[in-house]
Amino acid sequence: MIALSPKDLEQLDSKGISKEKVENQIQTFKEGIPFVQLSQAAVVGNGILRFSEKEQQDLLQYFEDHRKHLDLLKFVPASGAASRMFKAMFNFLDSYDPSKEKLSEYLERTGDSDAKKFTENLSDLPFYELIMSRIDGKASNKDGEAYLFVQEMLLESGLNYGFFPKGLLPFHKYSSGTATPFEEHLKEAALYAKTMGRANLHFTVSEQHDAMFADEEALVAPKISERTDTDFTISYSNQKPSTDTIAVDMDNKPFKNSDGSILFRPGGHGALIENLNDQDADIIFIKNIDNVVVDKNLETVSNSKKMLAGVLKKVQDKAFAYAELLDKEGVSIEKADEIKSFLETNLNVRMPVNYDGLSVGEQNAILKEKIDRPIRVCGMVKNEGEPGGGPFWIKDSDGNISLQIIESAQIDMDDKEQAAILQNATHFNPVDLVCGVRNHKGEKFNLLEYVDPKQGFITGKTKEGKELKALELPGLWNGAMAFWNTIFVEVPLVTFNPVKTVNDLLKPTHQA
Repeated sequence: MIALSPKDLEQLDSKGISKEKVENQIQTFKEGIPFVQLSQAAVVGNGILRFSEKEQQDLLQYFEDHRKHLDLLKFVPASGAASRMFKAMFNFLDSYDPSKEKLSEYLERTGDSDAKKFTENLSDLPFYELIMSRIDGKASNKDGEAYLFVQEMLLESGLNYGFFPKGLLPFHKYSSGTATPFEEHLKEAALYAKTMGRANLHFTVSEQHDAMFADEEALVAPKISERTDTDFTISYSNQKPSTDTIAVDMDNKPFKNSDGSILFRPGGHGALIENLNDQDADIIFIKNIDNVVVDKNLETVSNSKKMLAGVLKKVQDKAFAYAELLDKEGVSIEKADEIKSFLETNLNVRMPVNYDGLSVGEQNAILKEKIDRPIRVCGMVKNEGEPGGGPFWIKDSDGNISLQIIESAQIDMDDKEQAAILQNATHFNPVDLVCGVRNHKGEKFNLLEYVDPKQGFITGKTKEGKELKALELPGLWNGAMAFWNTIFVEVPLVTFNPVKTVNDLLKPTHQA
């Protein structure tokens, strides 16, 4: 138990956080979060499906044949400012003074490869013309122009892109003008998340950006609606204050701000499982805000999404039929074996080690519990050195094996065996998910019941010169979906085009 003052309890109440939740989080700090235990990397043929072109086409068609009867939703985590995307260029502004040295001298002296790539390719950036029109004639030479360009891009007195949410930055340049990720997501939704002429989208955004997203919707939605013959229904939500996590000092006591209040911090993208849980549809497509493509790649990306939706719909149809049978009494031993085989083969479910020794009734109860879960179909791309979560078979403390998306921070890199398994990974997850969140009766699952709290992260931070420990909730597509039934499918590399730094906009996949 922790001692909380009336003022502390009032603060908890205002955020919608229970004392019990705080006590559980402090207990987590005390116990620590163990590393996950990798059993083996999921690869093609063992955890990852690879389909032939013919099979992909058949799956795509299966989705198309059923989509008019389905509620579809595209869910886009879009919270946060783009400040991290411009980190290197903020450093450039702090480090370079064009009045004291040439740009070439600065680049040679510092080895600043980010600034070098950026300044050498200004004209390929989607916002080049806009910024040049604003700084026209203000610089005496090219070096000063490059510096002014970055200033105009980032500072509050200019375009203030460092404050913008990623979703509202110009990402792509077309002959007709520039397009933001928000706009590109609408184009995608019109292709694969539309039913009977309507596409539903939900964006999770930061409260400070609410008005900006509303303005962008008013500007671009009518244009894309007309171009794609699609009516868009767009909704938004913010990360809930109740998902903030308590910070503690090095003695695991609540960390206090200078005004005496408890320090709470955002719980990370895993907090968005609450926002996802508030949505309801037959099929929900999940994709990060910064992972968008230019028009020439739209069809390939759309076909990949439809194929994944076909995988989900096909396996769901069978799972629902079996779940209905299990709801009735008297499933035969032969039928139970058939359902067990389906779970193991099609949904990658592994039975408890003592399964064979259980009674028929106990086995049926396990089959029912295993099949009655949300399903996620996750696209996996070949690993080409990008950071991101990877597909692994993991073993929990009870010896149960399951298929999971695991981040490198969850792995004990000092354990040679675990590090070797990580090295054997051939694919990683580009946050490309198609989710089934309803059961065979059409009822929505409570997704909060399928989170593994042991897959969060504890990190060290400082505030006002004092050390503290922070807790990040299990990631949205990691521990927050740990107890879902999971299918991994190889998808084309073109489906993965994240923009982690501004220089990523220079990659061929972001050039129209």
